[in-house]
Amino acid sequence: MTKTTTNLLLMLITILAGTYFYITCCSSCGTMKKEEPLQEKVVAPVTPKHTSYPFAFSDGEYAYNENDNYNFNVSSSSFLTPLSQKVIDGLASLKTFLDENTDKVINVTGYYKSDETNNSAFPNLGLARANAVKNHMLENGISSSQINTMGELMGTMIAKDNVYMGPVIYGIDAKADNAEEELQALFDKITSDPLVLYFETNQAAINLTAAQRQKVADISRYLDKVDVATCSVIGHTDSVGPSAPNLRLGQERADFAKDYLINNGIASDRINATSKGESQPIASNTTKSGQAKNRRTVVTLNK
Repeated sequence: MTKTTTNLLLMLITILAGTYFYITCCSSCGTMKKEEPLQEKVVAPVTPKHTSYPFAFSDGEYAYNENDNYNFNVSSSSFLTPLSQKVIDGLASLKTFLDENTDKVINVTGYYKSDETNNSAFPNLGLARANAVKNHMLENGISSSQINTMGELMGTMIAKDNVYMGPVIYGIDAKADNAEEELQALFDKITSDPLVLYFETNQAAINLTAAQRQKVADISRYLDKVDVATCSVIGHTDSVGPSAPNLRLGQERADFAKDYLINNGIASDRINATSKGESQPIASNTTKSGQAKNRRTVVTLNK
């Protein structure tokens, strides 16, 4: 076989081999699907689970723990009714325990969030909710001297259908050894800086500031703990207009403050609301600034 013949034979083998590999390996290339672009997965948002606090308290071997509790609508200081039987049974159990342990107290702490609207008479909704629970405890025979109320900001609360499930927690504690000293300190605080409400001309209602609401809460707390204590609420006016209408206006201003205290859980017979009309000015009625100071209601404690 000549060299030329050999070369031709090798070329033929190469062509045949290439044709074979094309047929076996690439014949399906035209039917291959085009690679689809990757699609971003859509992740559904996760709805956070609502918070829920139990009706639970314990002291040594004594304990009560149920998932039901006092529930409140968002921005509300009134608990929802009807209450569950578990809460009612828990109150009866707590009363028996406190009756048998007069040296113990139940601490009631109400939770609230900063974005809630506070339309209560209290400085915050947490304290208002705790007070609502306290009043119900009183109705069920638990002594007010064995109930302490507090409010606490709880930003992690999550509502269920616009309802906070049990935004109130409880703790049993021993009565403070210096309880009398604490009450005396509270009395001194109130009397050294009494609650004074100022009114616009011919007006007998105002929106209290947070500081004024705190003073109302302090007065209410003292009256709640000292059974023999009362408070005096005296309404005053400026000298503009006849004295008889001013006397009535002063009474309306005193009654406004009295109602505010009643809304804080103080019995009406512990509050003496009277009017002095224009008879006791503290500033000159010849100036606008002096008149503004005279249009006032003053709340003081009677030990």
